[in-house]
Order: sequence, then C-alpha cells, then structure tokens
Amino acid sequence: MALRVYNTFTGEKELFVPLTPGRVGMYVCGVTVYDYCHIGHARAGVVFDIIFRYLKYAGFDVTYVRNYTDIDDKIINRANQEGTDYRTIADRYIQAFDEDMAKLGLAKPTVEPKATDHIGGIISIIETLIAKGHAYASDGDVYYAVETFPDYLKLSGRNLEDMQAGARVEVGDKKRHPMDFALWKGSKPGEPWWQSPWGEGRPGWHIECSAMSMEFLGKTFDIHGGGKDLVFPHHENEIAQSEGANGCQFVRYWLHNGFVNINAEKMSKSLGNFFTIREVLKKYDPETLRFFILSAHYRSPIDFSDQNLDEAQSGLERICSCLAALDEILNSHPRSYETAVSDNLTQIGLELQEKVNQFLPRFAEAMDDDFNAAQALGILFETVRAANRFLAETKAITAAPLILIANVRDLFVEAGSVLGLFTTPPALWLEGVKAARTSQLELTPDEIELLISERAAARIAKNFKRGDEIRDLLLAKGVHLLDSTQGTTWDVK
Repeated sequence: MALRVYNTFTGEKELFVPLTPGRVGMYVCGVTVYDYCHIGHARAGVVFDIIFRYLKYAGFDVTYVRNYTDIDDKIINRANQEGTDYRTIADRYIQAFDEDMAKLGLAKPTVEPKATDHIGGIISIIETLIAKGHAYASDGDVYYAVETFPDYLKLSGRNLEDMQAGARVEVGDKKRHPMDFALWKGSKPGEPWWQSPWGEGRPGWHIECSAMSMEFLGKTFDIHGGGKDLVFPHHENEIAQSEGANGCQFVRYWLHNGFVNINAEKMSKSLGNFFTIREVLKKYDPETLRFFILSAHYRSPIDFSDQNLDEAQSGLERICSCLAALDEILNSHPRSYETAVSDNLTQIGLELQEKVNQFLPRFAEAMDDDFNAAQALGILFETVRAANRFLAETKAITAAPLILIANVRDLFVEAGSVLGLFTTPPALWLEGVKAARTSQLELTPDEIELLISERAAARIAKNFKRGDEIRDLLLAKGVHLLDSTQGTTWDVK
C-alpha cells in the first residue's frame, strides 16, 4: 500500500507524491516562546515527530523545519512584566521547549530557525508583495491587501464577504480593509526593532513562516503541518503571502492535528483546565504521555483526563511486561540460538509465528493510511497477546521458541523506533512506574515485604484467615499481590 495522507486543502486522502522523488520537505509551525509548553504543544510535537520518523523509515530523505517565533507581542509583554528584554524571555523558553520535547522523545528536526535570524528575508518578501500590488505601507506599518488575492481563504473554505459582514475600517485605522493583516509593525517606544524601508519595526507573525520555509525548502514544498487552530488565520495568510510573492503553489499537502480537550471540554486558560507538559510529567512519565497521544488518530480530537492517562499507562505496561519477559529469556540463553536449527512449534507457537510474519506489512499498511499510529498500536497489542499465550505454554526453551522470541522482540524494537516508544529498557521502565506509584502509598516497600513474609508464614501454618486478612489489608492500601509457583510478588493498583 502506498502512503496516503489527508490533505486539509482538498478535504480528502491523497496519494503522497513528493515534489522531488525520494525527498520530502516538511515545515511545521513551532511555538511562540513566551511561556512553558502545554499539552496541546505536546500533541503537535509528537504527531509530527511520528510523521517525520515514518517518512524516514519509508526511505525518504526528509528535511524537517520547525521554527521558533522569538519576537511577538506576548514575548514583549512578558519581558516588560519581568523588567527584562525580549531576548532573555525567548532564550529561556526556547530552552524549556527543547527540554520538554527531549523528555517526550522527539527527534531533532533538520533545522530549527528563529524568526529574528531571518529579518532580511522577511523584508525582501514584503518588498516583493508591495511591488506586485499585494501589500501597502501605512504610517510605519505594512499590510497585506487580502482583496488582491482571489484565492484568499481557500484552505479554510471561509467566505471573505461573510467574514467582513459587520466589520468595518474604523476612523483612523491604518488598514484599507478590515481583513487586511500586518506584515510589518512599526515599533512603539521601548519595543525591540529592526531597520526597514518603512522605518524601525518588527515582522508580523505570519510573514516569518513564509520567509523561513522559503529559505530552507524553496518556493514550493511538500508538507506543511500544525494544529487545526492554525488553519485560519495563520496558514491562510501564509498562502496569501507566499503565493502572492512567488506566483506558484506554496504547499502540496496540508496536515493538521486535532485539538486536545480536557475532560470533554476545550482546553482554555479561562476555564482553568490548562495544563503544561511539566505539570503532567510530575504525575505521569513521558513515555506514557507519548503513548496516550498516539492512542488516537492525529486528526481526531483527544480527551485528556487522569482516567485516559491511567488507561494509556496500563496499556504501555502490558506491552513492556511482555517485552521484559522476552528480554529475560533471551538474556538467560546463549546467542548461539540465532544459528540453531528450529524444531517444531506448537499450535500456539505457529499462531505467534503467523503474527510475526504479518507484523511489518500490517504495521506499514496502518502507517501508510494517513499515519494511523493508533491502528499500529492495535497491531502491537495483538502480537503481545499472542506472545503472552506462547510464553505461558512454553516450558522447554529450545531453538524454535528462542528464535521466535527474538523475532518478536526485534519487531517491537523496529516499530518502537518509528513510534518513539520503548527507548528505556522495559524492565527498567516498569520499575520506574512501580516506584512512582509506591511513593504515593502509605506503606514503604520494606513494610509491604514484611507483610508478604508474614502472610507466607501464616499460609505455611495453615492460618489462611490471617493470610487473607493481610492480602485484603494490602489491597485496601493499593497493593495487589501476585502469587505464583516462584513465590509472591506485588504491584500497585
């Protein structure tokens, strides 16, 4: 199956055919660096990281550009509030963003440009737009004249006449039309500025992405990504600027990730349901948050809640528990099994072997269907169930089981490299999750082990009542006991 992507511009899934065979240019709008990143940023980051990883996995040479908006009203306001300069604020939150994304396992983009490093390119585009009649200077500012671009709003499908209904240019307004947008802003007293043909000032928000994408990807490139909230006005304005200046198609495929809702409500600071990545990672480990984001198709809305994060963690635990069991077997046997002659497999073994044979084709089919990572996770779970059944019945570890176990493990490593999962050894990850849960208990690990020893002694003495009391006591405190022929282990609910 060839890769098909959902193009926001056409509203359909389309066969992905890059402009240059074997090469992909991808630009994703980054963050405005004036505060810590929230979970909406986490979703966009993870989504386009997966797309980047899969395109490379599929054999494309990918140039991935993700920018920083490091000059903006919000940055200036934050600097004024703190009595510092805009650069201090921008540098602080660029560093914070990089730290957060690294924790979430994001691969570094090919290029991470800053808007302020491209002032010359921005001015050049604005000059071209003025020369072509698409923009006009007005008292130190420069505006894009939307009525000069007949295809304005073609991405969002909105209607210019409907949007301007009820709107008007106020007396003294610098704009000719209420929907015209700023390309260049004259500086106010105390604001940072750069010299331009129109005086001292700074770029508008939208123009920076046109300049940076053109610098690194050319006038036309393959994929432009971002959250759905950027379709209008940001991406509409990018199209108007870029196509108005260059006279050619700007982007071939527009990809947008869905919103994050909080307990079924739209995330909003005004509603008090706004969470930063750092707040979330105090309670959940980064791989759990990443797994949660992958559990829904990237275009669908996703509901953030403790219950859904808990479910994601439980799902990841099931996979990691299986992988840890596979590792334990492989680590306890010599690597000579790799060249051994396979003996016969049981029926359950043959069923697992069939899952192994189908794994990569099915995984690729899911990802080729508009990067459906949620479906890819479903294939992982199917394989885990088959592997657990196989491990449960396998008593003698001979050549055939070892080869099959190694193949399962290798497939999960390969899939994990695309999904950005299983970067921590599974046993170590499980220990970390257990330690985090244990830290919330009333009992210490030593106290739990002491009660387990007392329970074991009671059962040996056939004092089953006392044994049951200890089990129930631990369960009430969130400790779940697991009895086996090797003894009793425990976990935290």
